Amino acid sequence: MTHPPRPVADDAPIIETRGLRRTFRGRRGTVEAVAGVDLRVAAGTIFGFLGPNGAGKTTTLRMLATLLPPTGGEATVAGCDLRREPGRVRERIGYVSQAGGTDVAVTGRREIEFQGRLYGMGAAEARSRAAELIAALELTDCADRRSKSYSGGQRRRLDIALGLVHRPPLLFLDEPTTGLDPQSRAHLWEEVRRLRAQGTSIFLTTHYLDEADQLCDVLTIIDHGRIVAEGTPTELKRQIAGDVVTLGVGGDPQAAVDLLARQPCVREVTAGEGTLRCFVDRGETATPALLRTLDAAGIELQSLTLTRPSLDDVFLRQTGRQLREAAA
Repeated sequence: MTHPPRPVADDAPIIETRGLRRTFRGRRGTVEAVAGVDLRVAAGTIFGFLGPNGAGKTTTLRMLATLLPPTGGEATVAGCDLRREPGRVRERIGYVSQAGGTDVAVTGRREIEFQGRLYGMGAAEARSRAAELIAALELTDCADRRSKSYSGGQRRRLDIALGLVHRPPLLFLDEPTTGLDPQSRAHLWEEVRRLRAQGTSIFLTTHYLDEADQLCDVLTIIDHGRIVAEGTPTELKRQIAGDVVTLGVGGDPQAAVDLLARQPCVREVTAGEGTLRCFVDRGETATPALLRTLDAAGIELQSLTLTRPSLDDVFLRQTGRQLREAAA
């Protein structure tokens, strides 16, 4: 019987890189696809790698998954040295590529069992593990059909089952919801959250802003092979863009601008067509202070909205272009 690899120590990162690089030789010379990336990924988290096509995110993932040798730098993945122990790394990770890897000519159950045998399981253990994954990933209704008949969401869940057969502590997901309909995407998000709750660490690449924002505990934004920002989605949006409180006021708006601009919580105030836009660090704490200031000055408040910055705002501030445009 096979056994899962020894767990990573609780206080150790599941991934740590130092100066990880990858260059390619082309007709016009050497191209640096990944330019000295430093990462530290805490165990038990969903770590998002966000960036447009060609930014270097998939190249980085493929290096960490031992599918592409680094040109330079060092990395530890799931407690193993990436360059010196690639075989041990492969024993401790699961990998789901963007294209998927299912064999459409066989049933999902048979393919999961075969994957288990490839990892050294006996026939009985492989059958047991396949049944466990089929139930957990809600594939019971289709497990004994050839996967060519599966929906997109069913096929992605089968891909994940194949990556989890050997109970790896770390799962790599490369653009896992590309091409899925909204319902299938939401279902897959729940599966990923459930895996995290069970202790599996997830390294996720994506160029979907809503996916990164709602699913990931920590995000790193990469552009042109370099890390340009890192933090939780909330931290990134607050650090780079702040919050925006939009106020509709009566009377002379310039008087309100001059008054609010002196408040410590306000970075900047702009006025236009009877509304004021106050850029603040923390909208939930700044808004009451702004209201008290206006009320004390006798300025009538007619409307108020609080908006959060988006990850696209973060990308725009860091790179000078919007992520949606860069990903197109």
